[in-house]
Amino acid sequence: MPAPEILHRPHDTRPALGHVNLMIDTFIANASAEEYVSRLAIKGYKQVTRFYSLRSIARNLLATGPPGIVPAFTNAARSRLRQTNAKVVPSTSSLFRRQAHDAPSAPTQHLYDTLARARSTYGAGMGFASLGILTSIIRATVGLRWEDDGDMADILAVIDADIGQAIQSSKEEIEGGRITDFLSARRVVNDLRSALNESMTDVHSWGGEFPFERASASIQYWKL
Repeated sequence: MPAPEILHRPHDTRPALGHVNLMIDTFIANASAEEYVSRLAIKGYKQVTRFYSLRSIARNLLATGPPGIVPAFTNAARSRLRQTNAKVVPSTSSLFRRQAHDAPSAPTQHLYDTLARARSTYGAGMGFASLGILTSIIRATVGLRWEDDGDMADILAVIDADIGQAIQSSKEEIEGGRITDFLSARRVVNDLRSALNESMTDVHSWGGEFPFERASASIQYWKL
């Protein structure tokens, strides 16, 4: 019997688009965002296969790559975020479930999605854009009520920390020379300060504990 013909894939001589060749682009398109473990039972044996995520690969590359790879990565991330309208303020109507007779206010999935967007934005060095998102979240809490312990109080404490991180990212944005419109930057800061004051007044009106103490302290002495 003649040997089966071995089919060879023709060599792709096209230039790589954006320095990503066809094979790597195929990997990126199909790799899992998260690392996970698959357990397969084969003839009585358990085979454990670990699939590494793009996240773990990117972290390893940035940690071990040549000098300049981190700035190149963050520049690419900022460019992508600008294309996806990172500065657009999200709808606030569904960030929290309103208080009912038998249940206090509570966070919704839309809030968690919005926080993920804010974190990716300030994490890429676009602090002022993320402050706009977080300011909208603060204003969405005005008029709500919650218990001192519970999911609502917990997530508000997390948001307080996020605001602090976004403020630090904004300061680094200025130090890096990436802010040219200081008038708009001041408006963002003043809007955040105003939202925090509105929240503080509202919470004190019903005897609650103001959840954004650290953010309020951080912005109090921040002058642009």
